[in-house]
Amino acid sequence: MTYNEVIKIADTCLLPLVSEFYGLEGYEISLIKPHAGGRNIAYSCIKEGAGAKIIRIAFLSDRSREDLLGEVEYIRYLFEHGGSVSNVITSRKGHLLEEITHADHTFFICLFEKARGKMLVENNYRYREGVPITEYYYNSGKVLGKMHQLSKGYTPVHRRHSFFDKYNAEYINQLIPDSLSLLKEKLAELLRTLEGLDQDREAFGMVHFDYSDGNYMIDFDNGEITVFDFDNSCFCWYMYDLANLWTHGVGWIHFEQDVDKRRKFMEDYFKTVLAGYSSETRIEKSMLDKLPLFIQVVLMENIVDEFEVMRNNEEEPVCGEELSYSIKCMEDDIPYMGFFHEIYSCEEPFEYEERDI
Repeated sequence: MTYNEVIKIADTCLLPLVSEFYGLEGYEISLIKPHAGGRNIAYSCIKEGAGAKIIRIAFLSDRSREDLLGEVEYIRYLFEHGGSVSNVITSRKGHLLEEITHADHTFFICLFEKARGKMLVENNYRYREGVPITEYYYNSGKVLGKMHQLSKGYTPVHRRHSFFDKYNAEYINQLIPDSLSLLKEKLAELLRTLEGLDQDREAFGMVHFDYSDGNYMIDFDNGEITVFDFDNSCFCWYMYDLANLWTHGVGWIHFEQDVDKRRKFMEDYFKTVLAGYSSETRIEKSMLDKLPLFIQVVLMENIVDEFEVMRNNEEEPVCGEELSYSIKCMEDDIPYMGFFHEIYSCEEPFEYEERDI
């Protein structure tokens, strides 16, 4: 079932039921434009005198009911324990997750409070006037640290999937074309390395798995961050979320020609992120030393996601310039996303010659 087919079904059959489930009478409900690679259908719900809400309709078959319950229960846990997250709303039936079956297809429905503020991109990547950008770096680390600290005490009712449930040699071999044999070898090698890491409660637990400025709002009056979109959340190493935050920091300096200035900026940026993170929870130096390893894991996730999106859209796999760049870094063991390597070009950031599959 394609994205556009789901929108037609939602408009005619699902939304009236969703409105009844959650008491959305009188709300203006409008489709939110999807972002590239988006997995779900989302709608904005606006009503004068009431808080804005977001409907999410999951239609892909790769998430079980148990897995989705694991997500929304975790969000509710974070919210109730002081995590800065967008809360999930209980339906009139008392459920965090509702399901509707139409034409032998099951759709899973959630409703969320809309996070306060704006995304950075909506503010043209300008931070609060008169406030140093380092406040933002610190806060992004602090909010993440709070979530991880709460995760260390979290015992799920419905258990969310774990990293290796998805990222394993069998799945990757099935997803990625055989012509990319070296890439498959490198990913299998990376997975073997991860299998040897500790999974104790201080290092491994529920993580967001997509923590970045595209998945939180900023209140530009006070700098507060509210996190949403836990659709990729899973049991994984906490270091993954930190590495992902590192990769998104490159956007502040990616046009800088001088590699030494890029390196110095990233050191300072990540130091500030870690200061915020450490104000809420601790992380062993032995894990921090594995930052380059986990940046490779982020790269792997990006590669896998690209191929999943093509599969879900029923498209033939192709390697554009950005995907080709990621694959080249993985195949040639180039660390830090190539940001300090000769492969990197300020004129065409994170792009490489397209390759045939």
